[in-house]
Amino acid sequence: MNGQMMSAPLLISSLITHAARHSGDVPIVSRRIEGDIHRTTYSQLHDRARQMAHALGGLGVQAGQRVATLAWNGYRHLELYFAVSGSGAVLHTLNPRLHPDQLLYILDHAEDQVLFFDLTFLPLVEAVAGRCKTVRHFVAMIDKDKMPASKLPNLLCYEDLIAAQKPDFVWPTFDENTASSLCYTSGTTGNPKGVLYSHRSTMLHTYASVMPDAIGISSRDCVLPVVPMFHVNAWGLPYSCAMVGAKLVLPGPALDGKSLHELIATEQVSFAAGVPTIWLGMLQYVEQNSLSLAPLQRTIIGGSAVPPSMMRSFEDGYGIEVIHAWGMTEMSPLGTVCRLRQKHLADPLDVQHARLEKQGKAVFGVDMRIVDPQGADVAWDGKSQGDLLVRGPWVVQSYFGPDGAQPLVSDETGAQWFPTGDVATIDADGYMQITDRSKDVIKSGGEWIGSIDLENVAMAHPAVAMAAAIAIPHPKWDERPLLVVVRKPGTEVTREELIEHYKGKVASWWVPDDVVFVDAIPIGATGKMLKNKLREQFKDHRLPGV
Repeated sequence: MNGQMMSAPLLISSLITHAARHSGDVPIVSRRIEGDIHRTTYSQLHDRARQMAHALGGLGVQAGQRVATLAWNGYRHLELYFAVSGSGAVLHTLNPRLHPDQLLYILDHAEDQVLFFDLTFLPLVEAVAGRCKTVRHFVAMIDKDKMPASKLPNLLCYEDLIAAQKPDFVWPTFDENTASSLCYTSGTTGNPKGVLYSHRSTMLHTYASVMPDAIGISSRDCVLPVVPMFHVNAWGLPYSCAMVGAKLVLPGPALDGKSLHELIATEQVSFAAGVPTIWLGMLQYVEQNSLSLAPLQRTIIGGSAVPPSMMRSFEDGYGIEVIHAWGMTEMSPLGTVCRLRQKHLADPLDVQHARLEKQGKAVFGVDMRIVDPQGADVAWDGKSQGDLLVRGPWVVQSYFGPDGAQPLVSDETGAQWFPTGDVATIDADGYMQITDRSKDVIKSGGEWIGSIDLENVAMAHPAVAMAAAIAIPHPKWDERPLLVVVRKPGTEVTREELIEHYKGKVASWWVPDDVVFVDAIPIGATGKMLKNKLREQFKDHRLPGV
């Protein structure tokens, strides 16, 4: 017997329809590439998204075809989020920080039909346009009077496309399992792989993300997604904000500390999201200029592990709650969020801090387990490490395209799990902590050393701006840790001082064998340290005594 309730598919278009109808006057603020501040509302954005949906049809875009974007966080990009997916096509957000050859590979692999781009990326588009196999139209996301001189043939103007249409497009109804958007992994090893989300997976992810024990935003928040809209759909925040009717502040291309602080102060931002490297720059700017971060109340940080020193800086220095989260492109991306349970509120402050430094508990919709090399479950005791596996309705089943492999593994019951490539522990209360990427783990004398733990200790030193721990071959122990350090401007610290800094903080055999100082650590397209490049750079480094 079936229930007797209405049946309505979970479609992304319902988010902007709801926002326009019930939160129509709520502001959406964008810093444009021109440098000025643009203001619109959910109601106006809905009209323009429907105009663009008409325009896409006029360009010959059909259901299921891919429409690419090369754009910063801004109102036009947000319009495309709803216009493309809502009309039945697939939004494909491209990462402009990739090498042109990688970008070309992704454009061809996705078979994109139209490419929308901010003028910042005109040279990049011109570099690949002549070699693209499927892109039929190039659209500059700019006002008509600012259209550039370009060698791109028949370059279209975004605002011309909008102006030529009426805001009367009727969002179609279709199966909720229809593809909605496409993101590619950063491809630090091998070619990037496409992850194709559905309307259903995106909507379920959105419902889960706004829960109090997850991201927990509401209509009372003003949200600043510093995480790019080309990085896993800005962690789903554009959808979450539309669902609850939160004010949205989009930073555009200006991600420096001064620009972000200005937006936080002038727009009364209460909630922000970004990767650690972004917040490192903003904290340095605020500290150097003796500024306040009011009215910011909460920030969610993911993309890579948050150094405890950064958490203390936010919380002790500015009274801002840091919410540690973890996920992946393959997970839409939300997997875990670290919030305290009721029973933990009575714990001593240092115990609470130690717990909040973990990646956290799985949100409803995500299940996880850790296994040994033979695939057997590892105890949830907070100490035993294993390979982290996940599953759920917004976790990838197979990668996009005819060459898209299915990465899943089966357990003894036949249930399928996605291997994340992370090494982790899970404690008795279900709090997961990443100890390393499987490819970054340091194995010394047959025992694992967590590079993240070593980096966190180094980052707690007042003279260290950034640190990476990598494995160096050793004739006796197989591998030993080398610490690569960027000093803070105007500070000094020696190798011996840093090694001494580890005493009493980690097991003696974990202490790095050597320290090297560099001007910068290579950062990838999504803000993560590229340890593979560091390993290549220091592959011939000789450790003391070897």
